Amino acid sequence: MVTTLLHVGKAITPISEIHDAGILIRDGEIERVGKRDELELPAGAKEIRVEDATAIPGFVDVHIHGAGGRDVMEGSAEALSTITQRVAQFGTTSMVATTVTASTDDTLHAVEGIAKYIPTQYESRTTTRAEILGIHFEGPFLSKERRGVHPPELLQLPTADILQKFLHAASGSARILTIAPELFGAMPCIDAARSLGMVVSMGHTDATYEQARAAIAHGAHHATHVYNAMRPFSHRDPGVIGAVLTSPEVNAELIADGIHVDEIAMKVLLQAKGPEHVVLISDGTMATGMPDGKYKLGGIDVIVVDGVCRDTNGRLAGSTLTLDRSLRNIVALGIPLASAVRMLTLNPAAVLGIEFKKGALRTGADADIVLLNEALQVTHVWTRGIPN
Repeated sequence: MVTTLLHVGKAITPISEIHDAGILIRDGEIERVGKRDELELPAGAKEIRVEDATAIPGFVDVHIHGAGGRDVMEGSAEALSTITQRVAQFGTTSMVATTVTASTDDTLHAVEGIAKYIPTQYESRTTTRAEILGIHFEGPFLSKERRGVHPPELLQLPTADILQKFLHAASGSARILTIAPELFGAMPCIDAARSLGMVVSMGHTDATYEQARAAIAHGAHHATHVYNAMRPFSHRDPGVIGAVLTSPEVNAELIADGIHVDEIAMKVLLQAKGPEHVVLISDGTMATGMPDGKYKLGGIDVIVVDGVCRDTNGRLAGSTLTLDRSLRNIVALGIPLASAVRMLTLNPAAVLGIEFKKGALRTGADADIVLLNEALQVTHVWTRGIPN
C-alpha cells in the first residue's frame, strides 16, 4: 500500500483542531498527525493537497439496518457489501449491523451470515467500504407497548436460552443488545450480556424511572434512539427518559433527521447530556441512498415518501438518514462542529471500547478519514487508507 501524506486546511481529531494539518497514512493506519510543516514526506510517499478541506474521522454508526436497497437481515455477502459501499459514500466508515425483530430462525440465519462476512470483508478489497464491527440486536426483547413497527407476535420475553442461541450464531461478533428493562427476565439477560462485554441498551421500553435505574445499576449504560419508542417523560412520571437525561453514565442515541425528534427535544437532550454522551445514529434502512418507493425493514413492508420511511399503518420505520446530513443538522442547531463530529466518531467508538482504533485521527488508529468542504458536504473518504 502506498504511503500517503494528506495535507488539509484543518483536521478535527475531534479532541483538538489542527490548522494547516498533515496526516501521514501508512499500511492502512495513521502514522502521525500534526502541523504540515512539522511532518516530513517519506521517501517514495505521495502527497495529496486538499488545503480547502477539513479532515475528520470517519463516521461510526452503531445503529443501522441497511442501505442501497439491501437489508442486513438478508445476511448475504452481496447484501452486506452493497450496504457498506453505499454508506461509505456519505462518510460512514464503520458500522454495527442492526437486526430487527423476526422469528428466531430468521434472526439466526441473518446473524450467522453477518458473522461469516465480518472476517472476510477485507479480502481483496479495492473499493471504499464501511467496516462491519459487529452486530446490534434490536429485538426480540422489546415492549409490546413501545414496539414501534416490530411485529408484536414475534416479540419474546428475555431468556438465557434465546440469548445464548443468538450469541452462538454471532460467533463473537455480538456488540450491542437493545432490551426493555421492565420485561420479566430482563435483568438476568442484562447481566449475561454484560459479562460477555456487550453494550446493553435500553430501548423500545415502557420502563418507569425506577425500572430504568435498576437496569442502569446492572450495567445498561446506553439508550436506543432516545425519545422514540420510549415511555414519554412527564413531570410526575419521568420514566426511562428521565433516567437517561439525569444519569451521566448513560450514552444516548439520537436520530437527528428532524423527523424522529423535534428540534427543541434535540436541544434538551444535548444540553442535558453534553456532547460527550450523545451518539448520533442513522437507524438507516434499505431505502437509504435510494429513491422514494416500497421497501422492506427485515420482514416489514415500508413505504418511503419524500424521504420519510413508514410502515403500511403510517408509523415511522427507521429512516433514510445519512450521517453526513446528521452532522449538518446538528451544526444547524448551533452546536460547534468539533462537538458534532465527536458525536459521530469518538463517542460511538468509545461506546464500543475501540476509541484507540476508530473514531479519531491519532497515531495507530485506522486511516478512516473523511474530508468536508465549507458546506460540510463529504468530498473524499478513506477507509483503512483506501480512497474513494
